[in-house]
Order: sequence, then structure tokens, then C-alpha cells
Amino acid sequence: NTQVNYSKYVQTGSRAVCSLSLPELDDIRKSGMKHFRNIQVDESNILTWQGLIVPDCAPYDKGAFRIEIVFPAEYPFKPPKITFKTKIYHPNIDEKGQVCLPIISVENWKPATRTCQVIQCLIALVNMPQPEHPLRADLAEEYTKDRAKFMKNAEEFTKKHSEKRPVD
Repeated sequence: NTQVNYSKYVQTGSRAVCSLSLPELDDIRKSGMKHFRNIQVDESNILTWQGLIVPDCAPYDKGAFRIEIVFPAEYPFKPPKITFKTKIYHPNIDEKGQVCLPIISVENWKPATRTCQVIQCLIALVNMPQPEHPLRADLAEEYTKDRAKFMKNAEEFTKKHSEKRPVD
């Protein structure tokens, strides 16, 4: 049944994304996901979402981080791309905001994966860095060899660069 729906959408091109991601957006908004807030969708480009990641683990629990999710026209057959728009001191997120997240890698992507699952994986990664898969080797090494120094640096960086956490 799902295959039939997808094949119907393939013929309509990017309208597939409208049909598939808007219900997902409603699901996320209704779910009351407290770690992904202030979701904005560009009305002129439904393929681009922005929102705030609100981690609850130190050292990132002192701020919020704006991310952008860009869905390709071929979604759900190709994964979305996530970019951090707010600077973050994290071994798995580089200076350009690119993130190493296995669930959205081309080789691991499954069309049945929901956006809320991707966001949950992203929040888990922010809360618990994976130094064995770094995009920033220097931070991975600091995280592994001197956790106290990493936590202090990351907390200071977060206080300086992050956005205000939503209050409610």
C-alpha cells in the first residue's frame, strides 16, 4: 500500500514532499516535542524548515541551536540535509554546521523514516557526542582525553554563541 502511494507521488515531483512532509510537520507540532521548538516553514519553499534544538544535557543545556532541514525534491527516496545555523562546540558538527548523523546518510536512509525520528536521533547525538565518528577530530580528542576541559569549553562556547532557550 505504501509503495502505491509513493509511486503516485513520484510522478508529481516535488508535490510529493508537500503531501508527505506537511502531515509530518503537524505530527511534530502536535507531539509537543520539547527538544525541537519554534518550527518555521518557508511558505514559498515547503522543502525548507527551521527550528530550535533545545538539548537537556550539559554542556548544551545552557542554550538552543537553530537548525535548518532541507528536503530534496526526491524525498522520501532521498534523505533530508540538516545544517546547524547556530555555532556549536561539538565533535560531530563541523564549523559550517554540517552534522554526521547516520540515519540520514545516503547508505542508511530508508524512505519510511519519519522526520521526527531524524530529529530525535539528532537530539540524542547533541546530548551524547560520538567521538568515534568525528567531523572535528580536535574536539573528539579533547572529549575523549580531557572530558572536564571539553565540558568547560563547550559550556562557555554555548553561553557565548547559542540562542535563548524558549520559555514555557
